[in-house]
Parts: sequence; structure tokens; C-alpha cells
Amino acid sequence: MKIFAAAALLMAITSIGMCADTSQGDKEPVAAYRQMWTRDSEGDETDLYIAFRGQFNVPTKTSIEVKTLGASWYVLWLDGKFLSEGPSRYPVSHPEYQSDSAKIGPGAHTLAAVVHSEGVETRMLKTIPPFLICQVQASGKELPIAWRCRPMQGFERRVKRLNPQFGWIEWRDMRAFPANWRDAGYDDSGWHEPITVDRGLGEIKPLSSANVRYFFHHPVPIAQGLLQETYGYETDNIAARFFLRDLKPKPVMAQGVWRRYDLGRVRLMRPRFTLDLPEGSVVEFAYSESLVSGRVSPWITLSAGDSCNMDHYVARGGRQEFFPITPRGGRFVEAHIIFPDGRKPGDISKYFVGEEFVERCYYDKPEGSFRSGDKLLDRIWAVGIETHRACSEDALIDNPTRERGQWAGDVVSVGMDIAAVGYSDLRLCRRALIQCAQCARGDGLICGLCPGGEAFLSTYSAQWLSACVHYWELTGDKSLLEELCPAAERNVEAFEKATNDDGVSDSLGWAFVDWGYIRNPGPSDIALDLHYLAGLRDMARWCKASSKLDREEYYTSLADKLQHIIERWFAAQIKDGKPDWDAIGYHRAVLGLRLGFLKDHTKDGVAYIKRHMLSCFPNDPDAPKLSSPSVNNPRLITPYFAHYAMPLLIENGEMDFVLGQYRKCWGWALEDGRTTWLEVFDTRWSHCHQWAGAPTWQLSRYVLGLTPRYDLGDRHYVLDIHTGSLKQAKGALPIPDGKGVVSIEWRRGQDGIHYTLKTPEPIYLHTNPADLGSVTTVEGNYSRILAL
Repeated sequence: MKIFAAAALLMAITSIGMCADTSQGDKEPVAAYRQMWTRDSEGDETDLYIAFRGQFNVPTKTSIEVKTLGASWYVLWLDGKFLSEGPSRYPVSHPEYQSDSAKIGPGAHTLAAVVHSEGVETRMLKTIPPFLICQVQASGKELPIAWRCRPMQGFERRVKRLNPQFGWIEWRDMRAFPANWRDAGYDDSGWHEPITVDRGLGEIKPLSSANVRYFFHHPVPIAQGLLQETYGYETDNIAARFFLRDLKPKPVMAQGVWRRYDLGRVRLMRPRFTLDLPEGSVVEFAYSESLVSGRVSPWITLSAGDSCNMDHYVARGGRQEFFPITPRGGRFVEAHIIFPDGRKPGDISKYFVGEEFVERCYYDKPEGSFRSGDKLLDRIWAVGIETHRACSEDALIDNPTRERGQWAGDVVSVGMDIAAVGYSDLRLCRRALIQCAQCARGDGLICGLCPGGEAFLSTYSAQWLSACVHYWELTGDKSLLEELCPAAERNVEAFEKATNDDGVSDSLGWAFVDWGYIRNPGPSDIALDLHYLAGLRDMARWCKASSKLDREEYYTSLADKLQHIIERWFAAQIKDGKPDWDAIGYHRAVLGLRLGFLKDHTKDGVAYIKRHMLSCFPNDPDAPKLSSPSVNNPRLITPYFAHYAMPLLIENGEMDFVLGQYRKCWGWALEDGRTTWLEVFDTRWSHCHQWAGAPTWQLSRYVLGLTPRYDLGDRHYVLDIHTGSLKQAKGALPIPDGKGVVSIEWRRGQDGIHYTLKTPEPIYLHTNPADLGSVTTVEGNYSRILAL
């Protein structure tokens, strides 16, 4: 399977040079951007497709910038060649346009766009009245464009939603709309001029991250054959009709053909197929993360409602391209072709002229790397990166198949650290932290899911405080702290109002700690209190960094008060001088020990955490299974909470135990050919969830031994290596400013760890983690023998 970076391939295929990056620019007034829509929607804009054509001229060969924004999904072509799609998600109060560049020759040019007005709220966007902004600039000046538009015939509306988190499947008769409508010579005189609308947008700014990339895959089919319908009318139950087709019929009963594809891992993608078919043939694509009884299943697990992960088309006839407008999530794809009545299938290969899958993904191959000589550990590191890539587009998302939601929990915990060991570009994380603040609740509580499908989780709001400070540690970007300080203060105010002498009240919001978590008895969830305490301590650091010493003192006092509350609770769990670890529980033990509680019982607490892990599946195959989100049981562990538990164990001398857990638990998750991480240690959940990838950042940080601390100064790092019994390791860590990587290699000798480091830029190395005041300047190469 070949994968090509978008810029190179699009230049080769379309002769359009796309700009893969945008930067934060000056503020621009809303009035500078015309919001267009059609007069032909007749007030019903749900699941409506509108085609736009815009024509403009340039006198000479020139470079242009195309700025676009919409209220729901759109795809844009320039002179018949794909240029862009979007929008990048945004709250209505803070829209951001995308910018793409192209080199064009003199003369007339044509922009063409399809805008899908979904008319329902999704996990990406709220329900915003539809519009399209499309502006072209050359040499900084806007070019006049003659726009025309009309609704696209052939789309059946409201046939089926993919699931309650997404919009609609595509159900389209390709014969109903001219195939050449995007061409420059197409006669659009019968189309109408768009009207100008005002959708109440806030100040429009340029996209604050890079553009999404595109990768092109050409897998060979893994299976094919004939098919026969077995179930119901066409729309009785669309997914069931697809799944119940007989894929091994007697030839005399065959009504069509099928092919199945494996894309190697779960991806946000869509097929772009050229098929040669009789007019009226039905073409359906279905997508799934795994196979069910060897078949692609069109249902999406844990959708909180009915689901149908597929698209349906009727062929125009002859050779024709099938390219869904909206991307779908999945690893496996089945293409079914049902011929018109009485038409018998011939040789399968003659119908499939071209087979390509276009992946939508923010990240390319990682800049960071890790090798230890242990093939399973190395594979686990790489799967964490690939899962992270699969969950990156215009945001760091929950899952590309089930919802594509931007949950704060995916960013403020595992996601940011995986991104930092893999890539120098952390702008998706920065943008997410800002959007969580932009979508804050009326009382100031930071949003836990946004901008579409808003949800407020008290734990995520507390973790957001620490994540903003951690972003500063990883990048040195203090401007984020300055920008978000007012939102952080309001966030703490919301917590203050919900805090009493027992801790934080459950009334503040959903206190998600972990799947399977069992809350302690009493008026306050101690795990939430511990997350909030960490946030308050980091809020004090935040204010100190901003020279707000009075506010630092204030948040320190709030932290002290909460610490006393938590100390009182832990003290009540000590019987006869020994903590009742079962009453304390796994999650509260981990979070408490990390924050310095029960210091005199650390060794015993670490032993308890190890016993707990070993009593859970997949360590104990007979242990309870986390079969659904409603299952709560004290004998459960998840990949997500390893983000907190494993560093505690590693820093207390348990690296070999941790490496054993990676091999056992994450190794189990890779069984049966899986190539991206399960959301939990159970196959009935999502098969692609980047927050399960904590081993990736932990192997890079602890085994390679280098941790960025840009809060201490530009290019400052702490050297603190934890090797366990590994004999060697090597890898690279990206420098946040994009100036290359720090390369690291070490091997175990009789006299110690022979550690070498190479850097393209000077770095400042803190070689004693207990004394960060001791700094060594490293230019070029650095070698040292570390004690065993």
C-alpha cells in the first residue's frame, strides 16, 4: 500500500500547489467575507446539497490564496481539480477560515463547491444556518468572482443518519445532475445568483493550525465475489439489507458483484472509485473498524442510537467516478454493485477501473522515533503514533468512526504527550485548549466536548488547568497562558461555588474519572478533588509565571484548603496504622500518591497498585470484562488511566513491571491483527482510540530519558532515565520549534549506561532531576556514562 503526502500527490495529479500551513494573522472584520446561500431552499435546509460555481479572471500567471468557511461540510474544486474541503470546526463566536494556495495561468478560472447543509447538530459543529464563504486573493487583493448556485438534484433527503453524532448518509442518483457541472465550459446560465446572508458569526480569523493533509491508498482487494439480495425493500433497513446479502450465491441467482478491502488500520477516509457500469446499477460502500464473521458490518458500536455507516449511489452508466462528499471512518470497506433487473454479472475485474482511498489526516509520518530491540515494545510505540494519526484531522478527535468529537479528555491527558514525542507541531492541542475555553458554560466551567455536542465534565475542566501549564512546559509558549488566564480564573470560580467543607459537589458536572470507576461513598468524589487539587497547584504556577503574585497566593490558599479536606479523607481510610487500600481504591490511590498523599505508605501503595493490575483483565483472563460503559467493577483497568498509573510506578523503581504490563495488556490488544488501539481492554468498544496509547509517550520520555521543560527556559530539558532491564534503546524527540530532533542512543555496559545525545540546536540539560538549578549546555554531541 503506497501512501503519498498530500502536497506532492496533489501537485502531480491536479497541477495545483496546495499550501499545507496557515498561521495566525491580523484580525479581519466580518464584513470582509460575504456569506452566500441559495434562494431556492424553500425554508427546508436539512440534508440539502447546494452546488456553487464561481468564475474569475487573472491577466497573467499568478499565485492565489483561496479562503473558505462554511456552516457544515463542503468540498471545493478549482478548474475541475480538488482543492479543499472543510470547515475546520469552530464555535459560532470564533470562526476560522481555511486558506489554500494555488498557481494558475492567465485567463478565466472556475471554482466549484458542494455544500451539504446537514441541518442537525453533530460532534463537529452546532446547528448553524447554512452559508459558504469563498474569497480569492492575488497579491493581497480580492478578486471579483461571478457566483451562481442551485440545489443538486438526485440526493434523497433524510434517508438515514450515520448515527446520532453524525449527519446523513449519501443516497444519490448520479443521473439526476450533470456530470460536467464543475467544468469551465459548463453552461450555468439557468442557475441563480446566491443571496447574501448574515449568520451572526463572530470575528473571522485565519485557521490557527495547519491544514489537514491527504494521503492516498491503493490496496488490493482481500476478497471478492458475486452477490444476491436476501432482505426486504431498499430502504426497509438499509444496513441490514447490506449485511444480509448472500455473498456466495449460486451463479444463476447472482444479481451483482462485491469487493472487500483492508486499509491496514482505521482511517478517516473515503473511496474514490472509477467504475464502468450499466446505467441504473446500484453502488454501495460500507465501512467498519473490524470484520464481523468475516464481513464488513455497517453498524457503529456504542452510537447511542441506530447507525448506518455506508453510502448509496445509482450509476449514470459507463465509466464514472464515485467519490463520497463526506469522509467516513473505518479500516475495512466493502463495495457492492447490484445490476439492473435481468442483467447478469460478468468478469468482476472489468467493472473496477480504478480503486483509491483518500485519507484525511493532520499528521504525516512522525518526526520522533523509538527502538529498543524488543520487537513488541517497538511495535506498541508505533501503534500509539498511528492511532494518534488516525484520530487527528482538524482536531484531535475521540474516534474517526463513531463520532469525531473533540473531547477535552483526549487532549488534556494522553493526547498532548503522544503528540509531543511524535511531532514538533502541537497546534491541534493549542487550538483545542482555546476552543474549550471559548465554549465555557455560563458559570465559567471549561467545556469538556466542543464545539458540537457540548458536554461539561468537572474532571476535564480541572485537568484543563494542568494541561495549559503542561503545554507551556512542552513548548515554551507562554502566550497561551496569557490568552487563557481570564478563562482559567472563571473556571476556578465555578469550582469554588461548588466546593464546600467536604470537597467539590457532584452538582458541578459529570465527574468522569475512568470507565469502570466506582465512586467513593460520601458527599464528594475524592478522585475529582484530586484532579482539582492538581489544577489549583498548576493555577498557582500559572499566575507565578504571569507575575500575578497576589493571584498565585490566592490559588495556593485554595489548594491548601482542599489538600486538608483530602488529607482528612485519606486519614479516615487508615486502620491500625495501615491504609485500607481496597476502600481507597485503585484510582484514588494512584492520584493520591502522585500528589504526595500517604507518603509514609508509598511502598505499600505501589505494591497494592501492582496487585490490582494483576487481578484485572487481560492479566487475569477470568477477571470481569469492561463490556460496556455501564459496567462498574473494582477489578478493572483501562489503557487511559495508565497515563497516570504508569509514571507513578516507573518513578518508584517499577519500570520492569511496567514494561511487562505493556507487553501483556497492550500486546493482548494487538491480537487478531489489530493495528490501532482499542478504547478499553475489550473488543466490543471502539477499535481506534488514541487515548489508549500512553506507552508511546512513556517509552519516549522515560526510556530515552529526556523530558522538555521549556517553562524553565527555551530548549531546557531534564535528563532522567529509567531503563529497567532493557539493554539498549535509541530514538528521536522533536524540538518544539520545528528545528529538527534530538537523537538519543544508549546501551548497557558493565560500568553503567553509555548515553549519547545529538542535537542540531543548543539545548540546556538539567542532569540532576532533584536539582533543576544545575544546567549543562549541550551543542552538537553529548556523551556520558550514567550509573546503573
